[in-house]
Parts: sequence; C-alpha cells; structure tokens
Amino acid sequence: MEGLVGNFDIKSLSQLLTPPDQQDSDSDEDYKPSSAISKMNPSDIAPKRKTEPGGKSEAHQKKNEKDIWEAQEVNPGAEYDDVYDPRPQPEYEILYKQSVTTEDMFLQMGNKTPSTASCEDMVVKIQLPDTVGSDVKLDVKDTFLDCRTPKFKLGLHLPHTVDPKTSRAQWVVDKHVLIVTLRMAREYDFVNF
Repeated sequence: MEGLVGNFDIKSLSQLLTPPDQQDSDSDEDYKPSSAISKMNPSDIAPKRKTEPGGKSEAHQKKNEKDIWEAQEVNPGAEYDDVYDPRPQPEYEILYKQSVTTEDMFLQMGNKTPSTASCEDMVVKIQLPDTVGSDVKLDVKDTFLDCRTPKFKLGLHLPHTVDPKTSRAQWVVDKHVLIVTLRMAREYDFVNF
C-alpha cells in the first residue's frame, strides 16, 4: 500500500538524518537523540528558585509558616467566595450611566461616546422579592459587591474598580429592588473625560 510508512522506513529515515559520527548501526535500542529538548524533565519547565546562603529559597523565607498557598496562587477576590451558603443568588443587572450635557448631546462638543468607556457610574439593580429594606446587608469593596438578606446572597465580582466611599444605595419599597450606584475608578479615566 502506498502512503503508509512502516517501522523499517522510520528507522531508515532516522539513519539518514543522523550524522555519521553518531550512528551506531548495531544497536537500535541504545540510540538516543542528543538534543537538549530530549534531556529535559518536568522540573526544567518551572522557573528556578533563588537560594540564599542559608540554603532556603527566597520563596520559603517570605512565606508565613501557616500559609497554605502563596499569594500568586490565589485568584483575586477568592477571599469573598462562600461556597457553603445555601441561599440562592438573586436576579441582578449591571447598567452603566454617564452624565451628559447639551453640548454632548446636540453640539457634540465633548469627547463623550455612547460606549461604556465614557461612563462614570455603574448601576447594579438587585431584585430581592419578599424582602424588607432593613434586612439588607450591603458591603462594597473596590472590586467586589456583597449583598446578603435572610433569603438571598449575592457575591458579585465587579467588572471595573469602583470607589466605595462615593457609592450610594437606594431601596425601592414597592418593587423590592436595591439600586446600588457605584462610582467607577478606572486607571485611564482621565483619557475619556
């Protein structure tokens, strides 16, 4: 059959490609390539740790004895996750809000665009049916929003960094909706405004 390569063909090709000084025609079993890649093992892939004169590596000296993981091994915001809480997550939506003036709308004199890059605030609307406003516990961090009631729990990793000090919340009694307005504190906001 044409097109199929047999074991003999592979050995012949190997002998053709091997330089004459490295060929050993008597033993095919002892033939091992001498390239650097073939000599690698799994420990060669990881970055090398710097060792101090005392024999301990730099990572071991900075690490606390009670720490299980190193700081780079933990995902950002993982300290807020609570997997053992059986309360369901309420429905929510994230909206963006920007302040525009007549110059922006009609004369287009400003540098505002309809994109979210020109928005100053992020609005999170959380639906909390059968909840009283006094039962809502809200905690806002730079990149995380934590809302808890006796019936619901929402741990939301925010898509943008916010300023918790200038943020505000409003409870709409007749709709059982919590509206949280978060002032965004993005790194390159000075370009868009």
